[in-house]
Amino acid sequence: MPILRDIHQLPKSIRGGAVAIGNFDGVHLGHLRIVELLLERAREVGGPALVFTFDPHPARILRPEQCPPPLTWVERKAQLLGEQGVDRIIAYPTDERLLRLSAQQFFDSIVCQSLAARAMVEGPNFFFGHNREGNVELLGQLTAAAGISLDVVDPVELEGQLVSSSRVRRLIGDGQVALAAQMLSAPYRIRGMVTHGDGRGSKLGFATANLEAVDTLLPKTGVYAGRAWVDSTSHPAAISLGPNPTFGKSQVKVEVHLLDYDQSLYGQPLEVEFLERLREIVAFESQEQLIAQLENDIIEVRSIVG
Repeated sequence: MPILRDIHQLPKSIRGGAVAIGNFDGVHLGHLRIVELLLERAREVGGPALVFTFDPHPARILRPEQCPPPLTWVERKAQLLGEQGVDRIIAYPTDERLLRLSAQQFFDSIVCQSLAARAMVEGPNFFFGHNREGNVELLGQLTAAAGISLDVVDPVELEGQLVSSSRVRRLIGDGQVALAAQMLSAPYRIRGMVTHGDGRGSKLGFATANLEAVDTLLPKTGVYAGRAWVDSTSHPAAISLGPNPTFGKSQVKVEVHLLDYDQSLYGQPLEVEFLERLREIVAFESQEQLIAQLENDIIEVRSIVG
């Protein structure tokens, strides 16, 4: 889906629809509930279903030391939302000017003037404007005065706990990627560039793609079963995230072994999904023990990924 960044002079086909504003980090079940109603309202008003998000997250500018790593990059977010039926995503470039807008100014200039919204759908914890001064109560007053419908969607619970980006982030940080996937619209995925490593994996018979420049949250260290995406095609993968203590290496690395794949990936972008955590990173007494464990890991990956 094309990502819009400039909201000035938007074409008529983008204006006059239903709008949901927020970060939508991770695109989890709570977001999907918002999108479901957003699509319904868009059909009712005869306009597009738009998601207006921010790039980067406002906290990255206001409180960079407190801002956690994101769960999704903008293109991935657009892909996931597009798969749910959203017509367009606007990734507005976050800057000081935007952050200085009062709640009233934000509503007037963006919601009314730029987007010409006829319907809005938000979650209960939606805040907008300078210092987050606007909430859903104020938004209700503003939309009513402007003749815009507003729906505030209840949060989603899973196993008695609210689904949120923060909860998903904690699960991934704990290595519970399978449980996190139950709360997401798709398994958790990262991206990076494949760079040259030590070449040790090839010598052992398990060539790996070394991933660097990952710009989203990394799961807890360990060995995982997952998928690697090359040119829109997925391949079963064993993922090692952490140091290599068997060879005295302490640096944390992301190393991806694509099963039944022997093409070079150096210098290419690679996306990797985490499906299940298999085990901890451990030091083996011998190279033979390491190879035996890697062979067992591959068997587990095949049974999980198929």
